Amino acid sequence: MKSFFLATYLAVKEVIRNKGRFLLVALVIALITLLVLFIAALGEGLANGNRQYVANLDAQLVVFLEKSDYSISASRLDTNTVKSVRRVDGVADAGPIYTSNTEIVSLPEPLKVSLLGAEAGRPGMPPILEGRAFRGGEAREAVMDRNVALRSNLQIGDMIQIRSTQGTNDEFFDLEIVGLVDGQSYFFQPTIFVPAATWEKIRPQSEAELASDTPYPNIVAVKLVDPAQTDAMSVRLVDKVPNIEVADIATTINTIPGYSAQQGTVQTQGVFTLLIGILVIGGFFQIQILQKVPQIGVLKAIGSSNAVVGLSAVIQIIVVTALGVGIGGTMTYLFSLGFPPTIPLVFNGTRSLFAVILLLLIGPFGGMVSIIYAVRIEPLKALRLG
Repeated sequence: MKSFFLATYLAVKEVIRNKGRFLLVALVIALITLLVLFIAALGEGLANGNRQYVANLDAQLVVFLEKSDYSISASRLDTNTVKSVRRVDGVADAGPIYTSNTEIVSLPEPLKVSLLGAEAGRPGMPPILEGRAFRGGEAREAVMDRNVALRSNLQIGDMIQIRSTQGTNDEFFDLEIVGLVDGQSYFFQPTIFVPAATWEKIRPQSEAELASDTPYPNIVAVKLVDPAQTDAMSVRLVDKVPNIEVADIATTINTIPGYSAQQGTVQTQGVFTLLIGILVIGGFFQIQILQKVPQIGVLKAIGSSNAVVGLSAVIQIIVVTALGVGIGGTMTYLFSLGFPPTIPLVFNGTRSLFAVILLLLIGPFGGMVSIIYAVRIEPLKALRLG
């Protein structure tokens, strides 16, 4: 315990006496912390923007068209598929999901949104946060994601106008906002939900599609009686319903175009940033040790043990690293308050905490070489008496 207090005194005393030098390296660590936390938040934000709607489905399985490779955009199911899925033993409920894109043009700045068709009260339609669900049939009513409201200042009861390319012509449709949902971003775009018949009427269509008024779902969200039986129910659905393939939610998310590659890229950036931090911290403290070789030699000559010298170096590294991480975390929080909602930054508590722990660990790890060197210094050689 005496050695610990002595090592702590020596480490803190040196930091205070050379506060300018140590503050400089703490600021470098703060910038690295800022970069790491923003990369983590960007990765989470991009992932949410891509997977949020699928991840929040009130379902355990997703039905695709056979040989569509679990691609939502490539899947287009027969209209009777939903009824067939509902009749399978073990299925609690199933809801068709229709996907497309559109643009709200009644705003000062046009806003691109995902246009999703669903059935109210069925899997695929998220719970209503405010207002009410839309009516069925061709009701010109819509439920919008809260992100649309944040970007456009739209409220329940407002009318919006969307532009849709029908064949070779642009047509405009009016919709009344009747409800709000939360956390339903799809393919990086905020979402509006409409009834299936309305979706078929107002979605962008080619000339060949204009002759049909039948909406064909892209996928079917399946809610199970026993959510633990996903594997068995996947096999049963494929056996009972023709021309389909079935995936769980995790598989569906991982097969979203670009999702895995995007997350791999962001994670690689984070790893390289941490490696840069290790090199910066290691290089700084190695120079520090080289500059105070004579002082370490004096300490050892008057009886200080290797444990005191090594522990002092470790405590010094931890103090400076913690100071830098604290400054960087505060800077990250202050910067995040000024970012608009259009920038996909999501500070996930678990992910951010994990990043902070890694940043605190890279200090001692990066300074390991300097610690080993300090312990091995010979007093006589350090004082040039050997």
